[in-house]
Amino acid sequence: MNPEALSAALVAVITPLAEARREGAASDLTAADLPLERPKNRDHGDWASNAALKLAKSLGVNPREFAAEIAAGLEQVDGVASVEVAGPGFINIRLDAAAAGSLAKTIVDAGAAFGTSTVLADQVINLEFVSANPTGPIHIGGTRWAAVGDALARILASQGASVTREYYFNDHGAQIDRFARSLVAAAEGRPAPEDGYGGAYIADIAARVTDAYDGDLDALDAPAKQEAFRELGVGFMFDEIKQSLHDFGVDFDVYFHENDLHASGAVTRAVDRLRDLGHIYEADGAIWLRSTDFGDDKDRVVIKSDGQPAYISGDLAYYLDKRERGFNRCIIMLGADHHGYVKRLMAMCAAFGDEPYVNLQILIGQMVNLLREGQPVRMSKRAGTVVTLEDLVEAVGVDAARYALTRSSTDSNLDIDLDILQKRTNDNPVFYVQYAHARTHNVGRNAAAAGVDRSVFAPETLTHETESALLGALQEFPRTVAFAAEVREPHRIARYLEELAGLYHRWYDNCRVIPLGDDPVAPVHQTRLWLNDATGQVLRNGLTLLGVGAPERM
Repeated sequence: MNPEALSAALVAVITPLAEARREGAASDLTAADLPLERPKNRDHGDWASNAALKLAKSLGVNPREFAAEIAAGLEQVDGVASVEVAGPGFINIRLDAAAAGSLAKTIVDAGAAFGTSTVLADQVINLEFVSANPTGPIHIGGTRWAAVGDALARILASQGASVTREYYFNDHGAQIDRFARSLVAAAEGRPAPEDGYGGAYIADIAARVTDAYDGDLDALDAPAKQEAFRELGVGFMFDEIKQSLHDFGVDFDVYFHENDLHASGAVTRAVDRLRDLGHIYEADGAIWLRSTDFGDDKDRVVIKSDGQPAYISGDLAYYLDKRERGFNRCIIMLGADHHGYVKRLMAMCAAFGDEPYVNLQILIGQMVNLLREGQPVRMSKRAGTVVTLEDLVEAVGVDAARYALTRSSTDSNLDIDLDILQKRTNDNPVFYVQYAHARTHNVGRNAAAAGVDRSVFAPETLTHETESALLGALQEFPRTVAFAAEVREPHRIARYLEELAGLYHRWYDNCRVIPLGDDPVAPVHQTRLWLNDATGQVLRNGLTLLGVGAPERM
């Protein structure tokens, strides 16, 4: 019996009891109104519900007495072994072994689809992440967003959402000018400008521009030379960024150029739309957005008195462009230094007539620190002043890097111990989970050699306490994925996988899939192979959602 079936049974039992107390009035209760959860203490059963406590006041009943009535009804449901009332009205439900064990076959039959749903089918999501300036390699903070953003996209899509991964390509503004001047200086053998960019990569890109330019760079005047280095240099740098991300397992559906907003008239269209809505005014020769009407701490200049667009003008144009492309959820992942932007962006969303935190959602990621021998790793061999995506991958590999970056909440600073990630021991969390998956395949290979197959499925034989615990965790996978999608937190998948791996290892130590000695193959061995393979499938599904490999041998 899966959670959905048990929820349906709970609704079926409670509905007539509620209607009787409402003097026949129809009840509109759904499964969402009657929560089920796994008890922290397995001695309390397989499932628990506070439905009686939740409904007692509106029905005018004693919650414990109401819980007793619900328990009596649930005990008549096939697959329910016993129901107990605890405390002021909690309901603890224990399934019989066959009902609980049937999940193993359900998972194997579902395969990669186990854990998916269509609950977010109405959401058309634009997920913007990384969006590093094309002025240097992706630093470790951007690498965290690459791992987390791609995992989030996978999780949202698994729940039925239509997801577009988008990279906002900052090819407009002062930072690009500084980048171009830095390239020119490197090509001419001069030090980088005081406000420019350093590192070996600048010399590398400058050399590529010199080789690729069709003509004599030295014959150009200073502005033309800088423009040549800008155009070619930005292209080369961005090609490197895209290749680094691809090698990291992250590809984007859309690369949106900031320059296009200004060249296409999108800024003017956004200002006109807001003016029509009554939220634009002019003062001191500038054009302003009356953002204080929507919770901002001050009104924002959109077009400066000299006619140049202010920074927020690009945000206005870009957001409107996304909405006009049909996205009803715009999720933007920003670094910790952008925390102050949230209020003004939400004011912008509201000014366009949308719902802040629904149509527009902002995720803020905190800093990442790399440690080796307990000390911070600060210098990159290529970038000079920062640690890059390539540095992390070179140190620990793609799988370990992605897993380490996704297993913690982005709300908190993250310390990554490179020494631990390089170990092939259970101290390394990605090894611990991947080893569990590889072990399920090893068990399968050994079972085949011993003549144990899945031709028999007898779930009533799965009675060992470690089997009950393992089945309980497997049952939680769909709800874990759904909740991770709802709250936009991929780390919940990683932590779930670590718990599941631990339960599997304990089951492996206690329950044999292969008969001992000359003992014959029995239904319990064959059924345990189903449970083994179901665990492998869930581990594989979870790792895939994180963009991490699921090796069959280690």
